[in-house]
Amino acid sequence: MKKPSSTPHRELYISRVYDASRNQVFRAWTEVEHMCRWWGPKDFTNHSCEIEGRVGGRLSIVMRGPDGQDYPMRGTFTEFKVPERLAFDFEALDKEDKAVLRGRLTLILADEGGKTRLSLSTYAEGDGDDAAQKLAGMETGWNQSLERLAATLKI
Repeated sequence: MKKPSSTPHRELYISRVYDASRNQVFRAWTEVEHMCRWWGPKDFTNHSCEIEGRVGGRLSIVMRGPDGQDYPMRGTFTEFKVPERLAFDFEALDKEDKAVLRGRLTLILADEGGKTRLSLSTYAEGDGDDAAQKLAGMETGWNQSLERLAATLKI
């Protein structure tokens, strides 16, 4: 029997339907000019985005919070199937470039009569004194990000 981990962790599943094609939604996740506009919680901006869209390709985003603090993350795509599915392993980094959260995100896009059902699943675990707090904010952060994505798709 597997021993339970004492490392703080969280799993999250979110499903949304967007009034956009799978291609549009996939591009919003995989093209810098789109992703930089919506990624991150409300009132966050992205001053650095890099995406290498392929299995083994890198992903790097630096979010800036309303307090002016930067929140960098980096990842590596483990799946990349246009326009159906992508997955990447990620690390959220601190000021010293040390991983404070690590995990995996998987995104599945399904056509629903010209609209797109997005199914997001993510797992993260953390280190450090504030890991539990960061993990507790995952659901709010992802819901705000996906609301920003919806607004971007309407443009």
